[in-house]
Amino acid sequence: MEEDGRFRTVGVVGCGLMGSGIAQVCAGAGFPTRVREVDEALLARGLGRIDDFLAAGVERGRTSPEDAARVKANLTGTTRLEELAGCDLVIEAIVEAAEAKRETFSALEAIVGPETVFASNTSSLCITELAAATERPDRFVGLHFFSPVPVMKLVEVIRGLATSDSTFERALAFGRALGKEPVTAPDRPGFIANRLLIPYLLDAVRAHESGAGTIEDIDKTMTLGCGYPMGPFTLLDFVGLDTAYSIANIMYDEFRDPKYAPPPLLKRMVLAGRLGRKSGRGFYAY
Repeated sequence: MEEDGRFRTVGVVGCGLMGSGIAQVCAGAGFPTRVREVDEALLARGLGRIDDFLAAGVERGRTSPEDAARVKANLTGTTRLEELAGCDLVIEAIVEAAEAKRETFSALEAIVGPETVFASNTSSLCITELAAATERPDRFVGLHFFSPVPVMKLVEVIRGLATSDSTFERALAFGRALGKEPVTAPDRPGFIANRLLIPYLLDAVRAHESGAGTIEDIDKTMTLGCGYPMGPFTLLDFVGLDTAYSIANIMYDEFRDPKYAPPPLLKRMVLAGRLGRKSGRGFYAY
């Protein structure tokens, strides 16, 4: 850690849609970044996603060839968790499952130094609970990015009960260093964004189930009538129906409020493997 509290080297665990985006913005902000995925095929896919994004930016004139080269120079991919040993900030961006996250942080404990800060990109899980499973709850914070990470300006910074003032302030400063606008979110399932977004998406599914309109007409109503950038069903397909279903269940388990209960249609879509864009079919076909 520098004397001014700035992080020097960033590690990212997971190189999927979110992890690759987080790694890209960290490298783009000048941080030497190491991103780890469980196998070479998934790592190549994640790094390829970054290459494609940068190439498209250069082609459209949004990114200079020099900036694209700088991102790649700051980025290292690996399948070995041990390669994150020298990082003073490690951001977890794996599957939205508490046990998997706890196992990841437990493995990291034996690798990184005592001053390393842990962050989770969870969109709904309790930061205090995840932190309590580590030996550094004071150096644990939530950093919830939004997809696509290189485009979306927001990052929710979530403070657990044991998160120190220093860790929290460094996390806020880190978000700004990435060119993001950090907001302070409470350590409650869904934080701010999903606390408001998930009931809206679930209500759209219920409205369709009850005959309020077709999928297409509900989407058109919200985009053309209310000015939303995309309709709820298009957004559900983009986020992933399984992801939305998981977040809704976590929030319902916490609050026991019917507005967070996944409607039957969403559950059946997930069981049928219709997960949205990533599976080729959700409420729409891709």
